[in-house]
Amino acid sequence: MADAIPLAVIGGSGFYDMPGLESVEECAVDTPFGAPSDVIRVGSIDGVRVAFLARHGRGHRLLPTELPQRANFWALKSLGVQRVLAVSAVGSLRGDYEPGHMVVPDQLIDRTRADRPATFFGRGVVAHVAFADPFCAALREGARAAAAAAGVQVHGSGSYVVIEGPAFGTRAESHLYRDWGASIVGMTALPEAKLAREAELCYAILAAVTDYDAWHEHHDAVDAATVFAVLQKNVAAGQAAVRNLVRALPAGGCGCATSLDAALVTPPAMIDEENRKRLAPILRRRLEEVGA
Repeated sequence: MADAIPLAVIGGSGFYDMPGLESVEECAVDTPFGAPSDVIRVGSIDGVRVAFLARHGRGHRLLPTELPQRANFWALKSLGVQRVLAVSAVGSLRGDYEPGHMVVPDQLIDRTRADRPATFFGRGVVAHVAFADPFCAALREGARAAAAAAGVQVHGSGSYVVIEGPAFGTRAESHLYRDWGASIVGMTALPEAKLAREAELCYAILAAVTDYDAWHEHHDAVDAATVFAVLQKNVAAGQAAVRNLVRALPAGGCGCATSLDAALVTPPAMIDEENRKRLAPILRRRLEEVGA
């Protein structure tokens, strides 16, 4: 097994690099699900090994629907990553979640379509992970505290509506999501969160609010130019939050690293060699524990 990497950061829109990452090695990982979004840069911050992946590729080349999420998480797991903090741009559905603030959501609402592959399993291997609470509670609290220490106004909970994109939503949709009690809206948290759970990785999101989506009568409807203008102000704060998190990573005990214990339905002895190879980093712990 690869040496452990305590934290990986997936940088979203505007967050294409991780200043302070030292002794960097670029890892181009070949996976059964194709190439990841970009090379994975592995280095250290304050002596802690950290991996960084630009979600949309350097130069922002990939739409949310084009992201090779299975390849991304297979590659991170194969490198020995234990926790993933995803940094994302989102729109606000609440008046008190203002542009420039950050949010660490605790729930998800899925409005994506079925053409985003959301599982490693199938083809003869069945698993059903628990997903009532889609984020790691310990990593969420660590991310909230790290953002607060960076001087950011951060909200420690909220439901994130994941839309298909790439277009932003209509006013009617924005009002509907507010009626549902949702707090933020974005395009990338799924299938990331599901794949992280299947890969037994702690996963949390640090969401940077860039706009008020389409519902706010006193603000213009969201557009890409507005989003990226606000993002430039948020990126430095997000990078500072990551450095703070590295210095105070949660100790574990959250249960994320054993998610498959209650989820894997297919007996390990019945998993054929092709699937063992295809799912090698995902199933390695379970197969080794049962000696299958």
